[in-house]
Amino acid sequence: MTRTLRLGAVQAEPVWQDLEAAVEKTILLIKEASEKGVHVLGFPEVWITGYPWAIWSRPAVHNAMFAEKYIANSMGRDSPEMKRIQTACKEAQIFVILGYSEREGQSIYITQSFISPAGEILHTRRKIKPTHVERSLWGDGQGDSLTTVVTTPSSQLPLDSPLENMKIGGLNCWENIQPLLRYYCYSQGVQVHVAGWPPFPAHPRDCEIPTPYHNTAEANYRISQNAAMEGQMFVICTTQVLTEKYHELLGLKDLGLFPRTGGAGGFAMIFGPDGSELVEPLPPGEEGILVAEIPDYEQKIRLAKHMCDPVGQYSRPDMLSLRVNPVKAECVTFTSPREMKDVKGVI
Repeated sequence: MTRTLRLGAVQAEPVWQDLEAAVEKTILLIKEASEKGVHVLGFPEVWITGYPWAIWSRPAVHNAMFAEKYIANSMGRDSPEMKRIQTACKEAQIFVILGYSEREGQSIYITQSFISPAGEILHTRRKIKPTHVERSLWGDGQGDSLTTVVTTPSSQLPLDSPLENMKIGGLNCWENIQPLLRYYCYSQGVQVHVAGWPPFPAHPRDCEIPTPYHNTAEANYRISQNAAMEGQMFVICTTQVLTEKYHELLGLKDLGLFPRTGGAGGFAMIFGPDGSELVEPLPPGEEGILVAEIPDYEQKIRLAKHMCDPVGQYSRPDMLSLRVNPVKAECVTFTSPREMKDVKGVI
């Protein structure tokens, strides 16, 4: 029996610096996706609580109070807010990869959580290397974040779900441009991949200040499309939108990076494993959920892989291979069981 898989890509504006309202909007989008029959829904990078363009547009010394509020509105992975989102996934019977700024203590990380239709967090990973000035705000992911793919547990799925034993993965923003990380992702057997992105200006020609091409929506759209072709996987390219009324908050007012009126920044798409576009795009400033209906998704992956499988018949491990250290580094380690016992006794 052929079962139709429905993939959903969010293109929407975050609720900037307001955790409670951001959770409410997330839940509404999960409900909307469920009503559209979506099985796997992807959210953008740091959807909660929005991508802080201020770290690029203003000197760090001017961003102290902005950063403090941003940290305060970041979300813990075991928080009441996360539990509400998990409940929404369970009620909607939908698989969600959620991008958010994760707070642990008073440090934050660029994070994705993989939430099953039963509302269980199957895996949480952090961006292994925040990009450029992002490192002034967020910390690095460790070895456990090299696991980028989960297998959907059959026991947590509705009857006749097309998600049975599906391998679903995700990367944040320019993690999708890191060749070794992408390759390791492919080696984990990924079939559906969520590429989460912030809002970007459309093209250098639309900017009033010099802007490198790779910092644009067009370039990162193509990066997502290339990943689909290279890994022979479906890619949910999911993006934020930015409207003019938040330019001042993000240090973008009169900068000429984004259009002065209307919304911009969105470039959501769903790609097939041969790189084809499976849906019509939304305008860059419009909010919505793109939905692609895919009968017999495994057949389409096989058709693409029979041409070139970079971790299978199109590889040469005798000549080229990847070395991986998946062990999470810890700030505190113990040299002996006795020492660990003594410390726990004090605590």
